[in-house]
Amino acid sequence: MSAATLDLADCSRCDSCDLALTRQQVVVSRGNPQARLMLIGEAPGAREDATGQPFVGRSGQALNRLLLEVGLSPERDLYICNAVKCRPPGNRRPRKSELSACRPWLDRQLELIKPRVIVLTGATAVEAILGIKGGMTQLRGQWQSWNGRAVMPIFHPSYLLRNPSKAAGAPLDLTRQDLAAVQQRLCEPWSAFN
Repeated sequence: MSAATLDLADCSRCDSCDLALTRQQVVVSRGNPQARLMLIGEAPGAREDATGQPFVGRSGQALNRLLLEVGLSPERDLYICNAVKCRPPGNRRPRKSELSACRPWLDRQLELIKPRVIVLTGATAVEAILGIKGGMTQLRGQWQSWNGRAVMPIFHPSYLLRNPSKAAGAPLDLTRQDLAAVQQRLCEPWSAFN
């Protein structure tokens, strides 16, 4: 039984917060549970709630294109999940209590996957893992460290959809650069991570 299946069975019974009352289903992960790279987003949207997989809507499609552009396969090279496993009503930002209620599930995923590198998409994921509140403009592209792992904050793909300019220095270009840095970091020897 894979880590993703184990988490789904356990997670589907979770009622630790009010999101359990409005979800269609729990959204645990997609991708490779053996990957060295873990991407953590905020919370499922409507499409994710319907399919049970994270990042499969418009934002996910944009993310997939960027990953493929830098040579990362979303299904082979990444394990993709969210800080919150159930969709907040109206796609609102998860509340602090919801992030706290879901944190044991995220910790379990981190424990099972043991990624070398973590990519955090957007401010909510950064706050959930690093405890840093602040503007993504200053945080994105700056390597962080968490529990001995290299962590790269990037803009959330929904932000890129709202800012689609392909000009040099635009959010889309900066995110492509950030993901290229992640790809390069994955090629470094394990000793470079400590």
